[in-house]
Amino acid sequence: MGVPALTKIAYIGAGSGAFARQVCTDILAVDGLDDGEFALCDVDGPRLELAHHLVDKLARRSGKNWKVTSSTERKDVLDGADFVVNSIEVAGSRNVRHDYDIPLKYGVDQCIGDTIGPGGIFKALRTGPAWLDICADIERRAPKAIVLNYTNPMSILTLAALRSTDLQVVGLCHSVQGTSWQLSQYLDVPYYELVWDCAGINHNAWFTRLEHHGEDMYPRLLERAQRKEIYEQDPVRFEVAKYLGYFVTESSGHFSEYVPYFRKRPELLKRYVRSGYRGESAFYADNWPHWREQQEQDARDMIAGRKEIPTGRSAEYASTIVQAVVLDKTRVIYGNVRNDGLIDNLPEGGCVEVATVVDKRGLRPVRFGPLPEQMAALNRAHMAVHELMVEALLERDRTKAKRALMLDPLTAAVCSLAEIDAMFDEMWAAQRADMPAWG
Repeated sequence: MGVPALTKIAYIGAGSGAFARQVCTDILAVDGLDDGEFALCDVDGPRLELAHHLVDKLARRSGKNWKVTSSTERKDVLDGADFVVNSIEVAGSRNVRHDYDIPLKYGVDQCIGDTIGPGGIFKALRTGPAWLDICADIERRAPKAIVLNYTNPMSILTLAALRSTDLQVVGLCHSVQGTSWQLSQYLDVPYYELVWDCAGINHNAWFTRLEHHGEDMYPRLLERAQRKEIYEQDPVRFEVAKYLGYFVTESSGHFSEYVPYFRKRPELLKRYVRSGYRGESAFYADNWPHWREQQEQDARDMIAGRKEIPTGRSAEYASTIVQAVVLDKTRVIYGNVRNDGLIDNLPEGGCVEVATVVDKRGLRPVRFGPLPEQMAALNRAHMAVHELMVEALLERDRTKAKRALMLDPLTAAVCSLAEIDAMFDEMWAAQRADMPAWG
């Protein structure tokens, strides 16, 4: 059974380079998804043109009957969409240094800085108004579409959409599937023989069960983590598992920003953080502009035939959702959804990450029950930040955003309230031109 002719995937932020290409590659790789439309949108015309040519080349190479359309105007791509994929970036390249350098003046050292902490909160302030406008347009033009949000800060933006619309919105990440694979490698067991349960919030979900042939794998994991060659791959996450009992879904570098234990003093940074995604200071700020330039050049080379286009299907969930809904193939993903009785000891109505069944009826999150209390406590600290930030976005309340930063665990571990107040004001002044919606 092929895709009905009217099946349409609108992609907002399609100029996002390698990620948009991969999502389209994944969808084209699914047996049975034989015809449809990719409707691409981006406010950056030149990058959109690159994306259009590349996706069109992918579609033609697949031999399937997928057409590609594009526009810099959302209204031109949303009408009749069955799925909307979002991966927008708002003024990120102009502000990535502000997001890192200003907090560092106050002692807050970040590795990624796009989901939580000062960098994440200001990314939400820049991105949130545009995202809410997109959601309002989707609700008007494609109210039955399933909305797949890939933009960070994941929990804040997904919760804002859930609070402000009646759309079926799910926030998607690759941390659960990526970390489960990493755990199989650390344990030296076949991936598909590893049995696990996982729940929490995005980038802070916990593997509460980890078994192989009925045997608890945590003692083995902690034993193997004593080997330097294994420990050095993930020092922060192994420390968390050792002392708090469970392994977390986000990389050591990014997760080190979520908690107050690893980045608040120079000697702790030296002890626990490593290069790249293992915790390198300013990793995103130093590398993102170069990555973006390289992605654009890669796209040009792929279009011109100077570089081979990757054909493998990734572990991203977008294609799995499309496959499950359109072909009625029941699948399980891990999605960021509203906590409607899903995790008992996390705030009702907040955004949580849990197993989610998908088929032609759409998305059905699975009840998890309670998390171990120490894990739930770490999650609740961030959910309070999410709550204040969503209120700030919906009410355009700058003070609530500032108070959200005051609750951030790492920032609070380093700074006084007065220092956080001054840091926020300095970041606001530096980025004000890219936040027009705040009046």
